[in-house]
Amino acid sequence: MILVRFFASAVAVLLLSGCEKSDSNANDQSPSGTRGAKQTSNGATTLTTKSGVEMIALPGGEFVMGNDHGNADEVPAHKVKLSPFLIDKLEVTHEMFAKAQLPDPSHWQENLRTPVERVRWRDAKRYCNERSLLEGLKPCYNEKTTDWDCDYAASGYRLPTEAEWEYAARAGTDGAFDFGAPEKLRQYAWFKESSEEKTHPAGQRKPNGFGIYDLYGNVSEWCEDVYSPTYYRESAPVDPHGPVSPGKDVKRVIRGGSWRSSLDQCRATARQGERTGDTDACFSTDYCGFRCVRRATPEELHQLTSTNGAR
Repeated sequence: MILVRFFASAVAVLLLSGCEKSDSNANDQSPSGTRGAKQTSNGATTLTTKSGVEMIALPGGEFVMGNDHGNADEVPAHKVKLSPFLIDKLEVTHEMFAKAQLPDPSHWQENLRTPVERVRWRDAKRYCNERSLLEGLKPCYNEKTTDWDCDYAASGYRLPTEAEWEYAARAGTDGAFDFGAPEKLRQYAWFKESSEEKTHPAGQRKPNGFGIYDLYGNVSEWCEDVYSPTYYRESAPVDPHGPVSPGKDVKRVIRGGSWRSSLDQCRATARQGERTGDTDACFSTDYCGFRCVRRATPEELHQLTSTNGAR
């Protein structure tokens, strides 16, 4: 586990080494708009995007997804290989959402640092596109299509795939929680036993092994994938994107559990399908939020490849 965390940190540093021309000018930016890479106390590498959002660089690679001893939709455990990607350090908050100048549907809005909720799946995708445009990146989502089809090759932001989300949550481990004993969950999550039936400001509990906050609890997080209880039997082994959309009565994956979830629902491998709310005027799931990911840019990948090749 320590080796995996060290490797993740080292690769992230390599990915970001081209983001600053010199230590004396932290505002110099790469073509991706990232700047100000820094080491956190737990060894993870954090960067700040052009729009001011902190993200974590993850190296990708192979991991075991699913749980042969979990619920029926978590089997079989299977190997998945992922490309490098960047993921938000925090769930999207009211403060972050406001920068995209979108209507905030949330129940709790008193504190700008709490995560947005009651967010429909399409609203989350709209935010991803607006954030991409703010940073001069190519939006991933085609707003002219029924499902807002995703261009995974685009440089902009999108929702994580279910595989990316689980990889980020596992942080190189293979247990129900990356921190070990389930009894420690109160230190890492706002869930049913600790939340007082509401959301809390992002980043108040401990981060996971990759330096990512609130992957467990607070709000459940939308993923890109269509939910299918049997998908793991046919999942692609490399960068899986989930099943093909059936076109109606679609459920999308949500992960991580929320302020109202049991300990079991917060596990790294626990899965849930939720209707998107895109055609529901009364959508009121005040436990649904999200965070964004984007792919590593060609410039970052070139820097990684050339550095590794020199060793």
